[in-house]
Amino acid sequence: MLLDWLTAALILLGVAFTLSGAIGLALLPDFFMRLHGPSKASTLGLLCLLLASMLHFGAGGLSWHELLIALFLFIAAPISAALLAQAGVARRVPSLAPLPERGRQRN
Repeated sequence: MLLDWLTAALILLGVAFTLSGAIGLALLPDFFMRLHGPSKASTLGLLCLLLASMLHFGAGGLSWHELLIALFLFIAAPISAALLAQAGVARRVPSLAPLPERGRQRN
């Protein structure tokens, strides 16, 4: 019974994270700002869903399928976000974020 409650809580948490990432992707106004939704929140959401799947289908043991998916996700998501950001900088995509002032040094 406790395992079922934990699985349900992980599913709800995963759905909440994934939904917040999707809302961020849809509503944020800038290309660079939109990179944060899928790369951060959706990664955590999918991790919670994979943990729930491991608990439900693992039957007490480790489920290698979910572990391999999580490993691939944690390798691919940051690399793809970094490559998208570099491509945006190279193509000079306009940004709404303020640029740092040049010539002033912070102490």
